[in-house]
Amino acid sequence: MIIQTLVLSALAAVLPSIAAANEIADFYRGKELKLVIRAAPGGNYDLYSRALGRHIVKHIPGNPMAIPLNMPGGGGLTALNYVTNVAPKDGTVLTMVTASMPMDQALGRNKRLTTDMRKLNWIGNMSDENLFLVTTSGSRTKAFDDAQQRETAMAATGAGGVESIVVSLLNNMLGAKFKNVYGYRSSPEMNLSMERGETEGRMTTNLRALFAAAATRPNSKGAADYNVILQIGMAKDKSYPDTPLLRDLARNPDDRLVFGFLSQSVSLARPIATNEGVPARRVAALRYAFDATMKDPEFLAEAKKLELDITAMKGEDLQQAVVGIVDTPRPVLDRIVRALEAGIPSAERPNHQK
Repeated sequence: MIIQTLVLSALAAVLPSIAAANEIADFYRGKELKLVIRAAPGGNYDLYSRALGRHIVKHIPGNPMAIPLNMPGGGGLTALNYVTNVAPKDGTVLTMVTASMPMDQALGRNKRLTTDMRKLNWIGNMSDENLFLVTTSGSRTKAFDDAQQRETAMAATGAGGVESIVVSLLNNMLGAKFKNVYGYRSSPEMNLSMERGETEGRMTTNLRALFAAAATRPNSKGAADYNVILQIGMAKDKSYPDTPLLRDLARNPDDRLVFGFLSQSVSLARPIATNEGVPARRVAALRYAFDATMKDPEFLAEAKKLELDITAMKGEDLQQAVVGIVDTPRPVLDRIVRALEAGIPSAERPNHQK
């Protein structure tokens, strides 16, 4: 009761009055808060979403019950389409959107993406970590230079995911020879594909979780099982100062514009949203609860245990960032589209399981 009173008092600071906070509590009391997860159980999307769900409800007046709901498929479109087209627009649904979707909308490259990313109510970004390209220690691609000399098979989810964009741009603009093998539904499946020798590498924003998973295997050397060959983000991760940053590989101003766009897009690694049409006061309550969760000692302790990096961004800032990506000037987008169209034919290969 004391905790709930404190939550209501704090929420009143971002709402017109304590009465408005009480109205939020009355709405959420006894309800379920669905966490719609775009991937199968066990992967990063699943781990982050479930951890968020377990703790955010403590900071929402009325304390709804968190219900995780896995909806893998279509590179995240199955989950997104459910949230935007089926789920109630009342603030009882959250989802972690695929990081590449604002970029996909800007480029107009995924005709199945019909949701306007600018109209979603963005609640916050759990992490702005870099995207890393890794290969196994047994691969002959030990560094990015090697990927420019030989074909390297990379495990990927769906053809609409960020992997297809990254590979196409690297192949076309930097002469790499990556090939995506599509059809893996989660991080554990991609990890298993590398262990079996079906693929040589993958992309991930969570190296700690990848290394921790490797360490559970017999005869594993943990981090030494992998080569970290490239990172994509706005700046180098301080833990990997010797791993090249994509933006630093730009060979001309056009390259810098393209790589800057891609780097900004992938740095929104764990963005949480609810659908459009949700009453503004409930959006404010969810944003407050998200911010409080990101500082919650119990949440942070669990995130550390699960090897989840937390570098949070407020919902208002995330909303602005998404709009900025979608509204990127047309000349920059045209350059990216040309690079993608040139790189796609050599970048796609279906998973043998399909």
